[in-house]
Amino acid sequence: FNLKTPSEILSKTRELVIETFDQGDENVKDGMDIALCSLDMNNNILQFAGANNPLIIIRNKEIIEIKGDRQPIGKYANSKVFSNHQIELEKNDSIYIFSDGFQDQFGGKNGKKLKLKGLKEILISNNDKSMRHQKNRIEDAFNLWKDELEQIDDVCIMGFTI
Repeated sequence: FNLKTPSEILSKTRELVIETFDQGDENVKDGMDIALCSLDMNNNILQFAGANNPLIIIRNKEIIEIKGDRQPIGKYANSKVFSNHQIELEKNDSIYIFSDGFQDQFGGKNGKKLKLKGLKEILISNNDKSMRHQKNRIEDAFNLWKDELEQIDDVCIMGFTI
C-alpha cells in the first residue's frame, strides 16, 4: 500500500480487519491492540503509533512513556486517525514495545494483574543489563509472578538499545 508511517499502517490495518470481518455472516466486534514503530537508523529518529499499547523508552534511568491511542484495530464506535509520534533517540536509549499479555497476567500473592506499573518496574530494574540478560530476567519475573496460574494471553516484549 506504499504506506510510510506507523499511524498510516495502523489505520490501513484497521480498515482491512473491518473489511475482512464484514465479509462473514457474524457481526464480529473483536479487535487487537498493537504497538508499531519504525526507526531511521541514520538519524536516530523513531516513529511510533499505538492501538491501546504504549512505547517505553528508558533514558538515563528515567522512563519515558509514549501512549498509544485509546482505540483498537477493529470496529470501534469513536475511531479516529491514529496519532504518529516522532522521537529523537539518544545514545544508550532502550526502547520497548509489547503486547498486553505480560501486564494482564494474573499472579502474585493475591492473584491480581501485574499491570503496566509492574512491567515498568521490571524493565527499569534490569535496564543496565544486556538485552539477553534482560530477556532472561523478564521471563523469570513473569514465571515467578504467574506461579501455578494458567497463562491467559500471548506475551511478546521486544526491546533494543541505541
